[in-house]
Amino acid sequence: MEKMFELIRASLWNTEIPEAVDREVYDEMQKHKISLLPACILSRLAMPDDLRQEWKRQIIKSMLYLEEYKAAQENIPISVPYLILKGTTAAKYYPYPEYRAMGDIDIITDRKDFDRAYHDMLDNGYFEIKKLNREIALAKNGVVVELHQYFASLNDVSATQFMDDTILSNINPSHTLPDPVNGLVLLEHISQHLEFGLGLRQIIDWMMFADKYLSDENWDEFRSDAQKIGLEQLAITTTRMCEIFLGLPKKPWTAEADDALCRQFMEYILSCGDFGNKKTTDSDISEIVFSHARTPKAAFRLLQKQGLRNWKAAQKYKALRCFAWAYQIFRYATRGLSRKHATAKLKAEYAAALKRNRMFDVLGVKTTAKGVVVYKDGKYKKE
Repeated sequence: MEKMFELIRASLWNTEIPEAVDREVYDEMQKHKISLLPACILSRLAMPDDLRQEWKRQIIKSMLYLEEYKAAQENIPISVPYLILKGTTAAKYYPYPEYRAMGDIDIITDRKDFDRAYHDMLDNGYFEIKKLNREIALAKNGVVVELHQYFASLNDVSATQFMDDTILSNINPSHTLPDPVNGLVLLEHISQHLEFGLGLRQIIDWMMFADKYLSDENWDEFRSDAQKIGLEQLAITTTRMCEIFLGLPKKPWTAEADDALCRQFMEYILSCGDFGNKKTTDSDISEIVFSHARTPKAAFRLLQKQGLRNWKAAQKYKALRCFAWAYQIFRYATRGLSRKHATAKLKAEYAAALKRNRMFDVLGVKTTAKGVVVYKDGKYKKE
């Protein structure tokens, strides 16, 4: 991975470029959705010709999508006040914003304006592709817009409400958040997705924000707000991790970070890929199950949810749905115990899950087993 780190540092901080890169580096950067970062130095990198051409095609494809993305963002057909979260508001901290890969456009409105915004989108050619309590995803011309009813996803009710109230109180005609609140969004977004896997793209978003905004003068005020959402340690550890591996210039306030924790954190990030796209093996699945099984309630919730997803008969026959948890136990047991050296592997996976849970506890990030707060029926409550 050091070769990839060298390339990231050269792309973002103009350090010495690696002598050569190979397909392994490219594939890994693709898995973390950061292969655009070296676009400005690609011609100076030594690599096989076929890899260079493939890399160029990927950059061109991403640039074409970026134009569609920007056009959609500049023409959001919403008649009520709204904010744009992440995406271009994260990219603005990069030395070359166009080389930050884009996904969906995330939008949030005041709670009273959500239905009006939703119907504005439908009336202007968008169609619904997914509906959750937290957001509705709509698409048009290949670009997905996620319209949020609420944003924060934490284990504590007061922290979640503070986070969302802070966001909504800063809705303004520019549709963008002030830097300190934008940083809280980037930090809380890491917390949201870390449990199921998060890659380097979101870590680099935070790093570039920290570089541009978190001076010694700004840190104390930002730290106070990070404490209110329980993510002070995540901010310190992630920043120090970026100093160690990704070239972020040293900041005095990261001296209290535990470097061993930073290395464990980076090891976990590398194992995940963008939104967990690398976590596909049986061992990954077992770790996730063990991690969720901290309490009987959390274990049952996971089994029921996964059972409904995997059991086609339950999807078809309503009477079977209350037994989805039993189906999923059988499914997990069959897969887990059918492997060679199954007992030893399960023990190792259980130990890895415990280690990961301890890391999550220290970082203060959201874990499903502790009960996630949702906004429903006009109030925040823990599920």
